[in-house]
Amino acid sequence: KLNKLRPITSIRYFLVGSNHAETKYRVLKIDRTEPTDLVVIDDKHVYTQQEVRELLGRLDLGNRTKIGQKGSSGLSRAVSAFGVVGFVRFLEGYYIVLITKRRKMADIGGHAIYKIEDTNMIYIPNDTVRITHPDEARYLRIFQNVDLSSNFYFSYSYDLSHSLQYNLTILRMPLEILKTETIQTRPESFDIFEDEGLTAQGGSGVFGICSEPYKKYVWNGQLLDVVKNTVHHDWLLYVIHGFCGQSKLLIYGRPVHVTLIARRSSKFSGTRFLKRGANSEGDVANEVETEQILCDASVMSFSAGSYSSYVQVRGSVPLYWSQDISTMIPKPPITLDQADPFAHIAALHFDQMLQRFGSPIIILNLVKEREKRKHERILSEELVGAVTYLNQFLPPEHAIVYIPWDMAKYTKSKLCNVLDRLNVIAESVVKRTGFFVNRPDSYCSILRPDEKWNELGGFVVPTGRLQTGVLRTNCVDCLDRTNTAQFMVGKCALAYQLYSLGLIDKPNLQFDTDAVRLFEELYEDHGDTLSLQYGGSQLVHRVKTYRKIAPWTQHSKDIMQTLSRYYSNAFSDADRQDSINLFLGVFQPAEGKPHLWELPTDFYLHHKNTMSLSQTRRSYTYWWTQGVLNHLPLPYDEVTCTENRRKLIVKKFHKYEEEIDIHNEFFRPYELSSFDDTFCLAMTNSVRDFMPKNVGIDPSPFTVRKPEETGKSVVGNKSNREETVLQRKTAASAPPPPSEEAASSSSEDDSGTDKEDEGAVSQRSTPVKMTDTSDNVKITENIVQSMKDIYGINLSDVPSEDDLTVYTRFVQLGQNQHKQDKSSQQLCSKHHLDGVINIIHISSFSQDNIYEVQPPKVDKKSIDIFHAHIQAGRGTMQPLIKEDILMYREYIRNRYM
Repeated sequence: KLNKLRPITSIRYFLVGSNHAETKYRVLKIDRTEPTDLVVIDDKHVYTQQEVRELLGRLDLGNRTKIGQKGSSGLSRAVSAFGVVGFVRFLEGYYIVLITKRRKMADIGGHAIYKIEDTNMIYIPNDTVRITHPDEARYLRIFQNVDLSSNFYFSYSYDLSHSLQYNLTILRMPLEILKTETIQTRPESFDIFEDEGLTAQGGSGVFGICSEPYKKYVWNGQLLDVVKNTVHHDWLLYVIHGFCGQSKLLIYGRPVHVTLIARRSSKFSGTRFLKRGANSEGDVANEVETEQILCDASVMSFSAGSYSSYVQVRGSVPLYWSQDISTMIPKPPITLDQADPFAHIAALHFDQMLQRFGSPIIILNLVKEREKRKHERILSEELVGAVTYLNQFLPPEHAIVYIPWDMAKYTKSKLCNVLDRLNVIAESVVKRTGFFVNRPDSYCSILRPDEKWNELGGFVVPTGRLQTGVLRTNCVDCLDRTNTAQFMVGKCALAYQLYSLGLIDKPNLQFDTDAVRLFEELYEDHGDTLSLQYGGSQLVHRVKTYRKIAPWTQHSKDIMQTLSRYYSNAFSDADRQDSINLFLGVFQPAEGKPHLWELPTDFYLHHKNTMSLSQTRRSYTYWWTQGVLNHLPLPYDEVTCTENRRKLIVKKFHKYEEEIDIHNEFFRPYELSSFDDTFCLAMTNSVRDFMPKNVGIDPSPFTVRKPEETGKSVVGNKSNREETVLQRKTAASAPPPPSEEAASSSSEDDSGTDKEDEGAVSQRSTPVKMTDTSDNVKITENIVQSMKDIYGINLSDVPSEDDLTVYTRFVQLGQNQHKQDKSSQQLCSKHHLDGVINIIHISSFSQDNIYEVQPPKVDKKSIDIFHAHIQAGRGTMQPLIKEDILMYREYIRNRYM
């Protein structure tokens, strides 16, 4: 993808875009003499570095002679950027929006995901042709109120609008279909090796697939529509809004990346009280698709690596409802705006979900069921009626599952543990939907079968598993309660994902482990970000709140967040809503039309049926799209059919082409890089940020630790001297950790911390007996650590009887094996001698012991390779084979031509 853009000149702009290595270039020409129209010309040619320099030199010379500029250059650089967000027009001419700063946030299969850090808007028409309008500046300010540097993400080579399951499913499309769909066009630039490279080796071609983005989650689609059909697709950089975070989970040194991506819907988008319920097309407010991706970072590519993902959705109740904020009370009454006896709006919404996720659709409704004054219960009653009506016409095996659970009621109860109940719901949900993994079940799951694994749902294919269906969670705001419920479901799914990759021996994760703490921090950042976008403040109630372990200081923070949310809803949400409507193209300014700030409401902008009547009416009984039921439980969007193939662009590449070379894309061997700037080293790390800094502890991220023993609370303090060593086993062979109560009671007397600042000895102090209790001795105790602190065992203790027996047997084996010399050993092989034990060698070396080593035999091919390597070092080169010559030519062509 193109990542560096340089707009240049006087009567027109030239956008020069390049790839990462700056070996291939494209050029866009934008006319600046049109006051209101946008004229963009793309010559569709791929330039080399030398060609683009010559082109810019000719343009510089031509503009200088035409205008008569002899002393100064005819070209001037305006800005350097990393991508084009789009083009926008208000009442004057067009603006171009460019990304000028970016920051890497995640890496999936070698594909980088960036966050926009800064943008620049450039007015395209020349000052000589500009037609000024008095309201242009106000529209510009409203548009720029959408802060593009706040949680907007893009990728040059990975489709962020689709899930990992969709992106990898289309990559496994049968080869025969790809061959028929391949675009038969001439290369876009002259290539002296074009026929030799692709035809000489027959099957060396690689098919590249580019899919259309899912428009619901693209936020700059309207800004790119004006040039979508005139420029090459490499110029189109689609941006999503929401959240993206990635952390590294180290399992005994094996890196596993945990990624959380949230995609906020651009349909019926807005702020808390101004966007409630659904619009006439079935799009709901505050709809966010959250995907957690787990990958084994030791292997990077999608084809050879291990990847797993799980998707869940949050969104407002799909009904016509709203809340009137003019009364200025914290909880305005809920009003049902329109009667919908045939659940038309809910049908449109669930039809979208069936197409994207398949079945079953599971609704987890967290709103209050029992209230003194009927408030939230209004939504529950209407939603139950809608789901009951729609299920009449669906096959029973694909019916919508409705789970009501009053989370607020259980939170107030002292007899019920909220998270335990949520964990039961999460288990049942994940078992029904399954999850995505791109590899068959591990052999370790066959060796150690688990009952829960055998009950897992989803769709099993030869290449792995597919998630079918999705969990849709909602409360009233879809913020605090929803985020906690989603975390519990995600935690349950994470255990199954780790188990499927062979990283744990049971699909179960407990609280107070490094892995769950890392995942909880990701989800809290995710919840805070989404809450700020929709509600105007961070989360009020967090996971720790529902676990009832939050510190007292958290209550004051909760009060401040509540006040901040109320202030934002009362005073700033209206301006933010106007900005979102303008940015997404919901409102488009025009002469003779009322201005955006003159509209009493934006209801007519978001409900299209109020402006024009639809010519076709959907059936009240067959409420789904034709063809969806035929493929359930699989999602219709992922099925190989003619309609879906039209959304794909298929192109054949040579296997050495730079565009598909993930190694060069990720490692950038042509750039000077530093370890300090490497993203994978700077990301949150379970060992560095969560594991206690004590000596001799279990490094497993699945070991239950006490809250005061976390890495974040121990840094800078006197650490615990020892940890329970009984759980020192590998993640694949260790039994499941004990319960929280058992872990806390068993380790209470064994580990401890010296707190000198408090002046008192902790009850969990190190059990070292000292005869002298003076200050000097205490200082010595703190500085000189015991042998058990360092090595985990006390070597001065007398070995146990079992250990002595094992050691004695080991010594006798060694003496019996080596007390005979070589000749006597040969004699012993012919005639058995009493007292001599013959040990079978398991090494490739014929003689491999502490006395001698004899190298193994090497085959002729390996010897030839080694001799060729020696001769090459002396300057004598072997003749190259045909494949090496083709590889070298491809390198020369991509690098220098």
